[in-house]
Order: sequence, then structure tokens, then C-alpha cells
Amino acid sequence: MTPPERKQVLLRLDPAVYEALARWASDELRSANAQIEFLLRRALSESGRLPGGVKPIPRRGRPPKAPPEE
Repeated sequence: MTPPERKQVLLRLDPAVYEALARWASDELRSANAQIEFLLRRALSESGRLPGGVKPIPRRGRPPKAPPEE
């Protein structure tokens, strides 16, 4: 089963705004794209406009370590 396709959007930003966003994303170990999605979701949620059926942002990277076996 293939995951649903994600919507692609062209976004034009002032270079200084992009650099600030990229630094912020790096500080939080995210890509600039993931940071934009994180911020948009947070703004939608805070304004009560995030649709109820929206799934959480998928976690990237290594899965968590399994607890040690006893």
C-alpha cells in the first residue's frame, strides 16, 4: 500500500526570511520544509482551523531503541 501523495506548493520567500527559517529548523533538527509545515499546523491549530482528520507529522529518522530484554 502506498502512502497518500503529499501536496507540493511553490513558496517564494524573502532570502533573509528563508535564512532565519533555515537556522531555526536546524536548531530543532528539522528541514526547512518540515519547519514550515510544523509552523503552519501550529498556526491552524491555535486558530481553530486545523481539520479534525489531519494526521500528525510523520516522525523521521531512526526508530526509538527497543527496551532491553530482561
